[in-house]
Amino acid sequence: MDAVKECLRNFPKEARELYLNDTVPYLDGPLSPLQFYRDWIGPNKPCIIHNAFSDWPALSKWNPTYLREKVGSKVISVAVTPNGYADAVNGDRFVMPEERQTTFSSLLDIIEGKVKCSGVFYVQKQCSNLTEELPELTGDVQTHIPWMSEALGKQPDAVNFWLGEESAVTSMHKDHYENLYCVISGQKEFILLPPTDRPFIPYELYQPATYRQKEDGNFEIVDEEDSTKVPWIPLDPLNPDYDRYPSYRLAKPLLCTVKAGEMLYLPSLWFHHVRQSHGCIAGW
Repeated sequence: MDAVKECLRNFPKEARELYLNDTVPYLDGPLSPLQFYRDWIGPNKPCIIHNAFSDWPALSKWNPTYLREKVGSKVISVAVTPNGYADAVNGDRFVMPEERQTTFSSLLDIIEGKVKCSGVFYVQKQCSNLTEELPELTGDVQTHIPWMSEALGKQPDAVNFWLGEESAVTSMHKDHYENLYCVISGQKEFILLPPTDRPFIPYELYQPATYRQKEDGNFEIVDEEDSTKVPWIPLDPLNPDYDRYPSYRLAKPLLCTVKAGEMLYLPSLWFHHVRQSHGCIAGW
């Protein structure tokens, strides 16, 4: 057992020496599908790509005035939390946001500070909400990235639209699929950890629950009945509790900022924690 633990401790260092970068590399533009697969998808390495969608009208069009005119009356799903942390650990619970239906214009009123509301609002649904809830905007973008679709041999499972307040934070987690993050306006800040750092990242089991806002504006936490416990990461990489999780000291996070017009390729199984500028628009 001690030998196995020693191998696990050395594995991330060896992986970095063998193939991982100390920082997230930048590419000047998209590669051919075959080259991108060989250099990035196959080795499971992230990168930031310039000029990957510079011809999208969304880059110049998607401002509050245009969005109000185009989709202001559309009703969309918005995640609402008291603290900006949706799908995150709170005490001994894994708490999901209150899902609220509101018009796009009402959301913009909150983000622009025209209306004061308790809670933090974030359009974050992962079920292809761009094509399902906001199809009027698809003419301003590509609903799939041709060279990426060819590299993977398939169309994307979902095409998402994200817009929210600066306080909205995505807690540390990993996905089992390939991600492309395209930032249209503002910027997103990522903390990334490779799968080889998994031995140092704590998981615990939590009772699932949901936030619900009461009439007085305060939020309560309501348990999901008849549900199994959810494995989730309790550690906050912005303020890690090394006393409780000492092995996290051995993890080596990569930090990167993805700005408007840039695309982040985030490989499957990479852990990521995400913050954003106020009113940041991103997706895919």
